[in-house]
Amino acid sequence: MTKVSKVQESAEHLEFAEVVQLIDAARQHAYQAVNTALIELYWQIGAYISRKLQAAEWGDGVVDALANHLAATQPNLTGFTRRNLFRMRQFYDAYQHDQIVSALLTQLPWTHNLTILSRSKHPEEREFYIKMAIKEKWSSRELERQFKAALFERMVLNPAKVSAVLTQTHPEALSVFKDSYVVDFLNLQEHHSEADLHHSLLAKLKHFLLELGRDFCFVGSEFPIQVGTQDFALDLLFFHRGLNALVAIELKVDRFEPEHLGKLNFYLEALDRDHRKPHENPTIGVLLCASKDDEVVEYALSRSLSPAMIAEYQTQLPDKKLLQAKLHEFYLLNIAQGDGL
Repeated sequence: MTKVSKVQESAEHLEFAEVVQLIDAARQHAYQAVNTALIELYWQIGAYISRKLQAAEWGDGVVDALANHLAATQPNLTGFTRRNLFRMRQFYDAYQHDQIVSALLTQLPWTHNLTILSRSKHPEEREFYIKMAIKEKWSSRELERQFKAALFERMVLNPAKVSAVLTQTHPEALSVFKDSYVVDFLNLQEHHSEADLHHSLLAKLKHFLLELGRDFCFVGSEFPIQVGTQDFALDLLFFHRGLNALVAIELKVDRFEPEHLGKLNFYLEALDRDHRKPHENPTIGVLLCASKDDEVVEYALSRSLSPAMIAEYQTQLPDKKLLQAKLHEFYLLNIAQGDGL
C-alpha cells in the first residue's frame, strides 16, 4: 500500500468514524433490548410457576410436564428445561419483594444473574454484586473471579483506610478504593522485589486495571517528577474519570511504615503544583504495600493533610471460607448490638 493510499484510508477512517459509532450504538441498544425482554420473560414465567406452586395448584411434577410440553410444541425453543424453569422460579422468589434491586436485573445477562443468585449467601451480597457488575461492566469470567476473591466479604469486613482529607475532597472515594487488591494474576514468587512487582503489574496492566476499577486510566510508569534540581520517579500514575483526579500509586514489597507516607505526600504536592490541570480535583495517593498493621495505618493517616490511603496487595486468592465465617460473626454482632444485647 502506498503512502497516498494509507493517508486516504486514514482520512476515510476519521470521516466515517461517526457512522461506525452509530452502528455500534444501535447494536448495543438492540442487544440490551433483547436482553431486557428475555429477563422480563424469565421473571414472568418464574412468577407464574411460583404462584402455582405456592397455591398448591401444581406439584413439582407439573414443572416437568411443562418442560416436556415446551420441548414438544416449541422444538426450536431453548433454555426451558426443568432445571431452568426452577431457576426462573428461584429468580423471581429471590427478588420479588425488592423493587430497587429487581429494577436492575434487566441490565445484566441471564448468566450473570444466575451466577449472582447461586453464589450469594445474603440479600446484601446479591445487591452488591448486581450493582458492581453493572457499574464495572464485568464479563462472566471477571464476575466469577470477584466471587473467588471474596470481594463482598473484604469490602464489608475491611473498608478502605483513607485520610480525613480524602473523604472531604473526594466523598465517593470509599466506594472506589479497596483495602486490599488481589493480584494473583501476576504469579509472583513468595520473595519478590519491588522491581518484580512493578514490571509484573505493567506486563499485566489490563488485569490490574480491572482489579482497580473501570474508571481508572493509565498515565505512566516511573512518572518523572522534578523539584528544584532533583529528579524523582513515581512508580505508577493513573487518572480516575469519576473522581476527576490523578491517582499516584507507590509500591512497597514490605510492611507499611509511617515514613512511607511522607514520600507519597511529597509526590502529591509536586503533582498538584506542576501537573494537575485547573479543572481537576486534588491528586489522590495510594500506598500499595505487601502488608500493614491497621492500627499503625490509622495513626499515620489521622494527621495526614493529603488525600491519601493505604492498601495492601495479595498475591493469592484469599481464604473465602474464613472470610465468610468472619462475616457471619460480623452480622451476628450487629444483630446483637441492634437488639441492645
